[in-house]
Amino acid sequence: MNQYALVTDIGGTNARFALYNLETNKLSAITKVLIAKDDVLLTLIKNYLASQSIIVEMACIAIACPIDDSDVIKMTNNNLSFSRSELIKELNLIKLEVINDFTAVSTSIPKLSKQDLVKIGGDEPDLNYPIAIYGAGTGLGVSHLIKVSERWISLSGEGGHTELPMISDDEDRILVQLRKKFGRVSTERFLSGNGIVNIYQALLQINNQPVEEITPDIIVQKALSHSCPLCLQTLTYFCTFMGRFGGNLALMLNTLGGVYIAGGIVPRFIEFFKASPFRQAFENKGRMSYLVKKVPVYVITHEDPGLFGAGVYLQNCLT
Repeated sequence: MNQYALVTDIGGTNARFALYNLETNKLSAITKVLIAKDDVLLTLIKNYLASQSIIVEMACIAIACPIDDSDVIKMTNNNLSFSRSELIKELNLIKLEVINDFTAVSTSIPKLSKQDLVKIGGDEPDLNYPIAIYGAGTGLGVSHLIKVSERWISLSGEGGHTELPMISDDEDRILVQLRKKFGRVSTERFLSGNGIVNIYQALLQINNQPVEEITPDIIVQKALSHSCPLCLQTLTYFCTFMGRFGGNLALMLNTLGGVYIAGGIVPRFIEFFKASPFRQAFENKGRMSYLVKKVPVYVITHEDPGLFGAGVYLQNCLT
């Protein structure tokens, strides 16, 4: 059997490919591709494998959309779709696993080292309890881990499409602006790259300023340099909302095993995040605050937890 398997992490903006060594559990040949409107996943995979001059027999595709038993998988935040049976046939695979991208991220967690994590408050984790995972990127991914007979099982879901409650008049004003734009406002309308822009543009409207087109990166840059008060306010709200949602997840399954933050956004401003109202919002749960205060939070700084987790998931399927 070929010791290398193909692993992918397909998000709303980028597709990542790597080879996972089934003997050493190491990633290699990591490649990131910006997804174009008309891209075909099979073509992207064939191009990647050709560039590595390798044939694989097994693959795990982690992808940002709901996964069921359907042959055709369609993404939520872009036009990419594919057929499982076509991939198996065209790539001559003996095994193909297709999982949600946050199933992959969650599967990586028991294998991450301390160097891959930054802790933000809470006690030490009790691994007899569940773990929650969420992360902001193009969208908002959510998953949980529970331990069953000493084996970690990932519970995938679409928690990013729930609603996020507002708890003050100022926050209500932001929600009112987003409701005008979207109607129903899901949590990922706040907690994603586009969410940062949504919050900023809502604050512009509240302050009777013209709405401008801007990227999340520019907002973050201006916030960190304190060169734009509204950008600073935007990023502070983002961190606050991240805390509130994370605390909600902690309460759902009593995740004394920890709450882990993934995604490409938060690691860009770790120090700001640590000093922000994040932890205060995380713990602000009324009569249950005493419980949530115990829950440790970790920001995942591993560069490719989705790819690594896809490999671990595949490895787990073989044991």
